[in-house]
Amino acid sequence: MSHEDLKSSNHGNAPAGPVINPGPLGLSAFALTTFVLSLFNIGAGVPSGGPVQVVTGLACFYGGITQMLAGMWEFKVGNNFGATAFTSYGAFWLSYAAILIPGFGIVPAYEGATIDPHALDNALGIFLLSWGIFTFILWIATLRSTVALSSMFFVLTLTFFFLASGHLAHLAPGNFPTRVGGGLGIVTALLAWYNAAAGLYVPQATFVRLPVGPLGHPHSE
Repeated sequence: MSHEDLKSSNHGNAPAGPVINPGPLGLSAFALTTFVLSLFNIGAGVPSGGPVQVVTGLACFYGGITQMLAGMWEFKVGNNFGATAFTSYGAFWLSYAAILIPGFGIVPAYEGATIDPHALDNALGIFLLSWGIFTFILWIATLRSTVALSSMFFVLTLTFFFLASGHLAHLAPGNFPTRVGGGLGIVTALLAWYNAAAGLYVPQATFVRLPVGPLGHPHSE
């Protein structure tokens, strides 16, 4: 039974509604939250390595909850990749916010005098490195999509690896890898906004079109 048949069996003869694309919402939530944090990482507005708690609200509600909702809606429309990516990165931002929220007790747990003074750096480095590996896996899955989307995941992979290296190398706050990661994060955010705009600029809404550069597609059997 096809998806359309399933819909008909569930709703009788009710006319099908318009197909909603949750992609632009998820990409916009990811882009804005990444953009703000990346500006802080390069030292714009606050010293690089300084407090970033102002991003906590964004990480919880826009990058986190909103992006996870977009992921659930991607499941609804049958987009396995979008569902995996948006739900996962929504969870990333929620987990990042948890690190910044004192009530979770994550940072204080690493501040005891009896443990390795680099324990927090090591933990954050492993956290970011793991997300870099996951992002690399997603990047491989975009190689037959579009240049715009594949480029975004490639740059995001580099972003995570540079940010992780700054922690794992136990460098001082505002270090070079963190600044590079911040710069790459800004590029990632701009690419995410571009992809979001390309999805929003449909013929019914505007005459503006954004090329995304289709990559190769598998031959139909």
